[in-house]
Amino acid sequence: MLPIADSFDHVHRGCEIRYGRGRVADLGAWLGDRGLDGALVVCGSNTGANNALMDPVRDGLGDRLVGVFDGTTPDKRVETAYDLLDARAEADADVLVAVGGGASLDVARQATLLAADGRDLDALRGDAEAGADALGDLAPESGPAPPAVVVPTTFAGADVSTGGSLEVLSADESPTGQPVTVSGSGAWPIVDVADPALFETTPTSVLAGSAMNGFDKGIETPYARDASPVSDAAAVHGLRLLSDALPRVAGDRPGGEDAMDRAVVGSLLVQLDSKISVIHAFGHGFARRYEVQQGAIHAVVAPHALAYLFDEVDASRRALAAGLGIRTGGRDDAAIAEDVVAAVAEVRNALDVPSRLRDLPETDEDDLPAIAEFVAEDPPMERAPADLDATPEEILGVLRAAW
Repeated sequence: MLPIADSFDHVHRGCEIRYGRGRVADLGAWLGDRGLDGALVVCGSNTGANNALMDPVRDGLGDRLVGVFDGTTPDKRVETAYDLLDARAEADADVLVAVGGGASLDVARQATLLAADGRDLDALRGDAEAGADALGDLAPESGPAPPAVVVPTTFAGADVSTGGSLEVLSADESPTGQPVTVSGSGAWPIVDVADPALFETTPTSVLAGSAMNGFDKGIETPYARDASPVSDAAAVHGLRLLSDALPRVAGDRPGGEDAMDRAVVGSLLVQLDSKISVIHAFGHGFARRYEVQQGAIHAVVAPHALAYLFDEVDASRRALAAGLGIRTGGRDDAAIAEDVVAAVAEVRNALDVPSRLRDLPETDEDDLPAIAEFVAEDPPMERAPADLDATPEEILGVLRAAW
């Protein structure tokens, strides 16, 4: 396998990716060169208490650090984003620095759009109660959006992929009985500091919980109906790195610094022009009913969803085989598909993550038909392979196989 560069810079959609061990040390100087003098760190409480992680971040920001907001939580409520904006105003911060996993990165990125959108919490909730058309998307063009920096420490893939949504109304509050979320597509950070040394401060159990969420971005991109040779190239090479490295840094195989470096670069690659599709729709179907980690759902359903796809359509099985190190020459499509499913399951089984839906305490088998309906209507299903007709009944079959 080709060696990984010690460090590199790359600009993606206006975000400067700065990869390398120790790169967080010059973050303050980078911000100063751009006239950004007050940085508010955004993280969860566990991350905020992890001095092995926070000390390098604080040292890297130096005098530009004006405070720490450690109130993000996995449920990504819109109220948290408004609390963050209040903390930003109180600290007189001109840049948000999100540190940690997907929740913190998503909340910070979407909070910048809330600031630009202009609606307060009451107005946003009122629009949510009136319906999706009234709520709309967060609109960065309505006003100036404050800049955000991301410093990822898990493999969720929330740093340079489309920013996640925030929950405005819970299922109990919503007129439809389903959670109502809001997001904006313009929530891009100005810089992504991808420092493998910081990932090494994250507990292995947290890395494992995030691993399949990021890994599945690479799996889904090649079979998405709007995939291109460019998106395929990034996804396939990302899968090459992740399929070997994830079990070494977040699983049961021996690893080291080289494995972590590969995992971080692989996580970056699968986000570039990623095309979330069927597997993410399954994850969203469960998230609309339970408070459950997306990575856990992805871990369970990915092999079953792929087996279903391969039974129905080609689903770019040969491109996926290339990314997973599977021989294709002289072999028929059925055998290749079987090996792809087995390879994905092998990565999953090397991690400390669930392999059956029944092992998740939040899930109830009686809810599977309703979840199948959610999955069938979830927006990422619009990116499913063009010839796939994924009915709720077929999706329910996948869920029962995963149960």
